[in-house]
Amino acid sequence: MKITNVSEYEAAAKEKLPKMVFDYYASGSDDQWTLRENREAFSRILFRPRILSDVKRIDTTTTILGHQISMPIMLAPSAMHKMAHPEGECATDRAASAAGTIMTLSLLATSSVEEVSSTGPGIRFFQLYVLKDRNVVAQLVRRAERADFKALVLTADAPMLGHREADVKNRFVLPPSLTFKNFEGLDLGKMEQTDDSGIASYFFSQIDQSLSWKDVKWLQTITSMPILVKGVLTAEDARLAIEYGAAGIIVSNHGARQLDYVPATISVLEEVVKAVEGRVPVFMDSGIRRGMDVFKALALGASGVFVGRPAVFSLAVDGEAGVRRMLQMLRDELELSMALSGCSSLREITRDHIIMPRDSNRSISRL
Repeated sequence: MKITNVSEYEAAAKEKLPKMVFDYYASGSDDQWTLRENREAFSRILFRPRILSDVKRIDTTTTILGHQISMPIMLAPSAMHKMAHPEGECATDRAASAAGTIMTLSLLATSSVEEVSSTGPGIRFFQLYVLKDRNVVAQLVRRAERADFKALVLTADAPMLGHREADVKNRFVLPPSLTFKNFEGLDLGKMEQTDDSGIASYFFSQIDQSLSWKDVKWLQTITSMPILVKGVLTAEDARLAIEYGAAGIIVSNHGARQLDYVPATISVLEEVVKAVEGRVPVFMDSGIRRGMDVFKALALGASGVFVGRPAVFSLAVDGEAGVRRMLQMLRDELELSMALSGCSSLREITRDHIIMPRDSNRSISRL
């Protein structure tokens, strides 16, 4: 089957991957309401296109934390890529570099920061869960700095893992041939088979549930990398993130894998953007499957988006080439959405180009 859009990679990956692995990547928490809502919320946002604009040349380039990239579409952190493909995160990273964009390496990667850095030039961020052993955290952060990672992405919405019933049913455990490569040489134990979710049990044993805003300040004392706080869903937390020194905010519900029945990220993006008032860049993840989705996020004030599941599904289907193709699809669709909306550059995309469900007095004509 010829894959013609990003969502089709999921069905193709399901045919290739073991059930336990596919379910780990694909599932959400509890009733999976938020998992569905992450997509459905995008479908309720309509376009207000402008015509007779000069769109002969479309420019999707942008600058993220001082780094110029080809498009406002980056790769979110996602764990254990070698479950999807033998080359794992290294293949994903090469694809991101070839596309001229940013890869975020998960702390729970099956390739180390050093291995990924050695694949060649690229702009890379490092995602961090704060572990109970702060000396280990400091070691991990220093390793990422030495490997020339450019920013730290602090995942702040996971003091423990959400209840992912698929992982419980499958008794999920990391395949025995794989390890968390960033943890090698550290005294962090290993994931064991349990009667429920092995990763949930392991995660609970290692993650510091006492993590608080003051720890954002602590991280700033051990690294010069800018810190992005990931997991913000409210204006209140957005303001606190800035107060405690965040260099940027990622509006995220963890791909609907943490607390179920929270809103789709696209639904709360504008609230966060308004609270930030331009002081730091705001990004979002969760639910991006079309270039049109990217356009809508930018119209609501995002500086860029991160995609997660599409990376592992395209990796499973066709390795590095699959991830390259997935990113190209999103870029092509973004360019088309821009052209058909009358925008030749990202800065021309505004709130006036979309209609949100709450815009009761808004129509396709001017307000």
